[in-house]
Parts: sequence; C-alpha cells; structure tokens
Amino acid sequence: MTSQTDTQGTVTTVYKVSGMSCGHCEGAVSGEISEIPGVSSVKAVASTGEVTVVSAAPLEEAAVRSAVDEAGFELVGEVA
Repeated sequence: MTSQTDTQGTVTTVYKVSGMSCGHCEGAVSGEISEIPGVSSVKAVASTGEVTVVSAAPLEEAAVRSAVDEAGFELVGEVA
C-alpha cells in the first residue's frame, strides 16, 4: 500500500487514473475527489495519469473509484 502518514497526521495516497489528457480532465477529477469527506488536497497530473490525494485518514477505494467514475474517468488503482 502506498499511503503514507506524515507528522501532521494526514495521509498521502497516489492513484493511477486512465483517460486524463488535459487540464480540464485534471480539474474534473480533482473536483470530484475533493468532495470526499476528509480530503484536504488533490493534485491530478494528466501527463502521468497520477492523482495525489492528501486526507485526514486513509480513504475507501470504493469512494475514490466512485468520484473518478463521476468525473468520467477510470481508477486503475494505487500506485505501488
């Protein structure tokens, strides 16, 4: 599992998302994931397909998958 807890008690997890190709895609994915309770920061990068999420606690993958689906993309999984 690639989630890491830092000294402030937040968890950073990197996910792989397929289908992002531009800034609009990044914004759509970031916006949907940002709505998950406990998420404090989201950074999506279309060129790598990676989405870095900072949250108060580890997130349920089903919640992240649902948010990514809502944005119109596919969650591949956590980056190893």
